[in-house]
Amino acid sequence: MAEATRRLFLALWPGEAVAERLFAVSADAWRVCGGRRMRRETLHLTLAFLGEVAEGRLPELRAALAPVRGEAFRLTIDRLGYWPHNRIVWGGCPATPPALARLVADLRAVLAAAGFLPGTGAAGLVPPFVPHLTLLRKAAPAAALPDCPPIDWPVTEWVLVASALSSAGPAYTRLGVWPLE
Repeated sequence: MAEATRRLFLALWPGEAVAERLFAVSADAWRVCGGRRMRRETLHLTLAFLGEVAEGRLPELRAALAPVRGEAFRLTIDRLGYWPHNRIVWGGCPATPPALARLVADLRAVLAAAGFLPGTGAAGLVPPFVPHLTLLRKAAPAAALPDCPPIDWPVTEWVLVASALSSAGPAYTRLGVWPLE
């Protein structure tokens, strides 16, 4: 019998106030685009997607992640975008803060060294990091996207998350939290 797996990713998770503001912006976008709004409690910014990981490898994964250190930073979400190929409306920032870029590079390095970073595409390359939060899925803008008032997000931690998919949408469980200093 095959070993049980979990669908895992690393993410930044907004606090209640930031999540509430992002959810309000998603309502404005939904009025223009339709589609399916992400639930407030599921809003996050993915740092690395690991895919299906065997349960037995979770201690190895935690050990690989343990030495990763990063510094706290502020992220300003102030723009909306639309990716027509997957019909997603997202919130993002004009430039990746240097502390976020270093954190992602460090995480990708330890994940790759430990064999946890799945390659994508014909060359097996991991796509470039584009900081964004998915706000709507199955969207189709009927007009220009609304403005996104700046949302200041003080980022002080990152998390390891398990995702369980269902017809009601994904359910997320935090498996680990690492502080940023």
